[in-house]
Amino acid sequence: MVLVRVHRVSSMRDPETGRRGKIIELVEEKKILKEARTPDMMGDSFMIHQVLQDLMFHLQELGFMPFTREITKPKITLYLTEEEYELLGVRLEVNEIYDVEFKNGSIIFKKAYD
Repeated sequence: MVLVRVHRVSSMRDPETGRRGKIIELVEEKKILKEARTPDMMGDSFMIHQVLQDLMFHLQELGFMPFTREITKPKITLYLTEEEYELLGVRLEVNEIYDVEFKNGSIIFKKAYD
């Protein structure tokens, strides 16, 4: 199983047939692990690290520093006609998270965290 997030849903028109459809881009969703305290980050150096992280965040909120965009790498990109999208039977909305299972030549979408 792979955990994916719907990153983008775009409309398209097939240049050959003129039929309307959708482009759905799914990216792998990584679980964010809390930073582990390493032996070299004990005491004062760990506290300084945390203060600097908080300062960077507040400067970004105030507009003094640009937010860094997360780098996304598509895991699955679907090009579907409207009919194929209806047959899929799953409403893929931006930022929704799904478990994707590959089994016996099928791709199965299950809503994560239900």
